[in-house]
Amino acid sequence: MIKNLQIAFTSVWGRVRRAVNPVAYARSLGVRVGKNCRLIQVDFGSEPYLVELGDHVSATCVHFITHDGGVWVFRNKDPGIDIVAPIKVGNNVFLGYGAIILPGVIIGDNVVVAAGAVVSKNMPANSVIGGVPARKIKSLEEYWESVQRKRLNTKGLSKKEKKVFYLNYFGLNK
Repeated sequence: MIKNLQIAFTSVWGRVRRAVNPVAYARSLGVRVGKNCRLIQVDFGSEPYLVELGDHVSATCVHFITHDGGVWVFRNKDPGIDIVAPIKVGNNVFLGYGAIILPGVIIGDNVVVAAGAVVSKNMPANSVIGGVPARKIKSLEEYWESVQRKRLNTKGLSKKEKKVFYLNYFGLNK
């Protein structure tokens, strides 16, 4: 009974720490995290100490998987088999919602990874990548040019100011 309560407390306490200060929590697991990172509900898998994030990395609901679980099918033949490799993410990288980063991947600097992408191989710097499996979609410069047509300068507004602006801008203030 006491052991079950200890396990439950540890689990709840871990979730609280992860929510309150996700960067400190990641570091406590052994993840090497650079400066000015934003981590929201990130899963570092069973070998978090093999994950390295550069400076100014943003990740939401991203899964870092440092081992190949597919070798399960060979465990009867070779009980000790494992395939494990570190993951490295460069500086100034945005990892979209639900992206999955697989073992051994290196993501270069200045990269945008689309939501839901499965990154199974190294990705070059200064690029936008997405898909299953992920591939380069365009250069970061091409992405910059495309966002210029859609940009709204609302980042500094309060929630209330944004609501008023968006409802007016999109004609939804009826």
